[in-house]
Formats: sequence, C-alpha cells, structure tokens
Amino acid sequence: MAGSCTVCVRLKPNAKREKVETDEAGGLRVWVNAPPVEGRANAALIEILSETLDIPKSYLSIKRGLGSKNKVVEVVGMTKEEMFKRVSGNNK
Repeated sequence: MAGSCTVCVRLKPNAKREKVETDEAGGLRVWVNAPPVEGRANAALIEILSETLDIPKSYLSIKRGLGSKNKVVEVVGMTKEEMFKRVSGNNK
C-alpha cells in the first residue's frame, strides 16, 4: 500500500447531480443527492469517493467535520497526487 493522505472536502448535499471536482485550494468539491440528515450525506460522500477513486469504502474515513459541509477525509492506499489524478481522469 502506498501510505495515506488527507484532503479537505467541501460537501454540497441535496444536489441534482453527483460529481467530484478538484478546487483551486488543493481540495475537493463533492456534490451528492443525499440530504444532510442522519448521516446520509456523509455516507453518500464516502460512496462517491470510493467509486471515483476506485478503492474500497473502508479505505476512506471522515476525520473532521461530520456535522459540517467542510470536512477532512483520509484516503488510505494512495498519495495526494494519485488521488487528484484519478479525480481528474474521471471528469473527462
């Protein structure tokens, strides 16, 4: 395994479309359909990041911001550069 990294995520719940984008500050913006109720938006965040990065959900964890739109997510098994490469590759 290639170690781990953390990334700042700005979560946007109740979106019409689900997507993941990089932002100019070196973090991610993530739109999910789920509402910010009972942890549904957080679960949707882990799901979409797992699909986008092509890694198991168990490799992702929210380290800070469970009740906030601004979160810090730990990604196990890849570097930050690899993570951004996969996000950019899935947005084409």
